[in-house]
Amino acid sequence: MARPVSFWPLFDLVVRTPRLELRLPHEDEFAALIELADRGIHDPETMPFFVPWTDLEPEQRARATAQWLWGHRANWSPENWTLTAAAFVEGRPVGMQDVGAQHFRAVRSVETGSWLGRAHQSQGLGREMRQAILHLAFAGLGAEEALSGAFEDNAASLAVSRAVGYEENGEARGQRRDGFGRTVRFRMGRPQWERTRRDDIEIIGLDRCLDLFVGPPPGAGVPAPAGAVS
Repeated sequence: MARPVSFWPLFDLVVRTPRLELRLPHEDEFAALIELADRGIHDPETMPFFVPWTDLEPEQRARATAQWLWGHRANWSPENWTLTAAAFVEGRPVGMQDVGAQHFRAVRSVETGSWLGRAHQSQGLGREMRQAILHLAFAGLGAEEALSGAFEDNAASLAVSRAVGYEENGEARGQRRDGFGRTVRFRMGRPQWERTRRDDIEIIGLDRCLDLFVGPPPGAGVPAPAGAVS
């Protein structure tokens, strides 16, 4: 039987820094990520996420997490994709860092989101994760801007955005549990990233899956799906 990477080369994509690596988790690693979330991500009295998935009961949360990971893979297309990477330190997951885009080939804009297990917070890993995914976006994929946002009382996320070089780019009202909260929006353009880019971040395996992010080269034919009949 073929290894999954033979037909889903995103499994070969790794972004590595001196402290951690970002990559898609395999199914046999889902349980470790769910256990990490079960041990806590944030103070239960607050809600940093627009979708309050951490409020779910453990069994429901586990299913929702697996569906979220499966769903982004099943619905992936160059016109609308989200890379749901896990952050690993010494082989153990410490959080999730995603990056997504719509019509990336034309727009060259991405948006990021992340969470970090509470036991791994306040160690600089959130900043390291963000710098790693920005390196993939700008150095690897050729992005021209990266967007982010957080509720105004999510001090840790706001601090990371400012520390890596984003600039405030307005505000919005976002759903929060059964109400709403004010969110602070951030933007980083390529010139800002170039001023602070690191030279110790490595991208592995992007060449084999680049077309999944940007589509086939202009003028290239799109092959029919396996089993298609003419």
